[in-house]
Amino acid sequence: MQHLNIGLAQYDIIWENSPANLNKLDGMLDSLTDLDVLVLPEMFNTGFSMDAAAIAQEEDGPAVAWLCSRSAEMETTIFASVAICEEGRYYNRCFIVSEGTIVGRYDKRNCFTMAGEEKVYTAGDRNIVVDVAGWRIKPLICYDLRFPLWCYNREEADLMIFMANWPEARISHWDILLQARAIENQAYIAAVNRTGADGGGKSHNGHSAIISPMGEYVTAPQTAEGIYRTTLDPGEIGHYRKMFHLLAEERAKQ
Repeated sequence: MQHLNIGLAQYDIIWENSPANLNKLDGMLDSLTDLDVLVLPEMFNTGFSMDAAAIAQEEDGPAVAWLCSRSAEMETTIFASVAICEEGRYYNRCFIVSEGTIVGRYDKRNCFTMAGEEKVYTAGDRNIVVDVAGWRIKPLICYDLRFPLWCYNREEADLMIFMANWPEARISHWDILLQARAIENQAYIAAVNRTGADGGGKSHNGHSAIISPMGEYVTAPQTAEGIYRTTLDPGEIGHYRKMFHLLAEERAKQ
């Protein structure tokens, strides 16, 4: 494993307006170079909307095409969630797009019942891990964070990515749970949230962050719009796993 250059894109998502958000991101990303991984928020092009009939696209639609084009131009791998329509059903789907090619898909497993997401979107039923520059990376989406058994690192992932539209009213839960997931899974956490108010008036204050396997902030929670980038050291993972054999001990009991 080499060192991993990662960027988190935190911004105020323009409500249910995919073309405007893609244009906004073009402006934010134009000068960005030398990234192995770029992470965008949940439903990065529309915001977390339950009006799936209005916002969802087919996989061959403009949002995924933009991800492919951008990842190819930047020679990077992008993780981003999109509302997708497929065979008459809607999915909150994370696409992992590497240099123009879709290399993985993850459908959100735990739909947010407070918003009625389970009534609109079909839940996924499997975790995935993808390899990027020798790193095993596991994507998860927003409400998944509250389900430690679903997040549990049975796949020996080195990095877990959370994409979210997590409201300011419960941001303390976000901060605490991200640190807990890092410690118990002995992995880096990269978490991206949006800023600004959504179409329902819910306020979001970001707190995108990167956390080490020890539960310490590599990049502290951020509140302003911007691209936050850092470099992750794979040695930190091995160091912590040698100190505490949590994952190995749990697997031995299964």
